Amino acid sequence: MKKREVPASVKDERLVKKRRDQMIKGAVTLFKQKGFHRTTTREIAKSAGFSIGTLYEYIRTKEDVLYLVCDSIYDQVRDRMQQDIDTKQGNLESLKLAIAYYFKVMDEMQDEVLVMYQEAKSLSKDALPYVLKKEFEMVAMFENVIENCVSTGVLQLSNAEIQLLAHNIFVQGQMWGFRRWALQKLFTLDEYISLQTEILLKGINKGKVLPE
Repeated sequence: MKKREVPASVKDERLVKKRRDQMIKGAVTLFKQKGFHRTTTREIAKSAGFSIGTLYEYIRTKEDVLYLVCDSIYDQVRDRMQQDIDTKQGNLESLKLAIAYYFKVMDEMQDEVLVMYQEAKSLSKDALPYVLKKEFEMVAMFENVIENCVSTGVLQLSNAEIQLLAHNIFVQGQMWGFRRWALQKLFTLDEYISLQTEILLKGINKGKVLPE
């Protein structure tokens, strides 16, 4: 799916990126506090550190800001995962490390994840499919790790089980962000990672995992 372009009147791409990064940071704070619909573009501009006139040199509408926020969140998560996760090892240790790395990224981006879950529904009809496609691409990274474990004989799973396990890992990582008000009273991040990994793997251990 082709990337949705957000027009800017400024032609300097480095400046566009800089200003939009400032805009995204300010918008995440405001969307978390007030929600997308109650936040004004003037407030976003002020939070980003420039005038409303300058804001409109880089976006057209408030919906453009929301799209840039969601797009940026997925890009950051994907890039971090690609840097940290080895999809080719084909052993349980690589799967455990992939889960741990992903959960830690979710911890670092808690505010962004919360905003994404609260406000993605407000994306335009042309923007939402593009943003959601990125989520499927990140789930596919976990599918690759699991498939390599299956190919080496470490796991014995059907295609449907591989897909469901990958989605379960993805959602359990995000849950640390949108359920943090409760979870952080019960567990440290390391405890959460350890327990969730154990629970996830227990679900496939019975007759599914061969000794390494």
